[in-house]
Amino acid sequence: ADIIGGLAYTMGGRCSVGFAATNASGQPGFVTAGHCGSVGTQVSIGNGRGVFERSVFPGNDAAFVRGTSNFTLTNLVSRYNSGGYATVSGSSTAPIGSQVCRSGSTTGWYCGTIQARNQTVSYPQGTVHSLTRTSVCAEPGDSGGSFISGTQAQGVTSGGSGNCRTGGTTFYQEVNPMLNSWNLRLRT
Repeated sequence: ADIIGGLAYTMGGRCSVGFAATNASGQPGFVTAGHCGSVGTQVSIGNGRGVFERSVFPGNDAAFVRGTSNFTLTNLVSRYNSGGYATVSGSSTAPIGSQVCRSGSTTGWYCGTIQARNQTVSYPQGTVHSLTRTSVCAEPGDSGGSFISGTQAQGVTSGGSGNCRTGGTTFYQEVNPMLNSWNLRLRT
């Protein structure tokens, strides 16, 4: 299974891959949203299998899924309806006002702008801090998917309001704190 940002994975429900990364031991996997699974949750993506090795939710909305079989990492994010792939070359934080695009397995590829950082959102399951607010739409199943600005990974889809027919507001969890706190290496 090629690990490409925005592709679907299943774990009882369905979420989306954020970005391919390796853990401190060099094992392959990907970052995604913490609300998609708790530590130990089994994951299927194509013929690949994995397990949630790290997961935080609520408080934050971050997770790392470690591949247990057939994970092939890429530095790609699917552009779905726009065709082809975006390439990940790093994870420099884009300034507020920048264009950002999101890839997810329900709605595909949508773009908008970064509106605000360090936002706190109250979900039914609890409160999440340090989220970034955007004008990009999303729908259930897009959770965990990639937010990218140019070639720079920004974060993983957490939640929001609205939909992709009428528009909406979507929040993402920044990727760099995940990489730093868990000693992960983004695939670039």
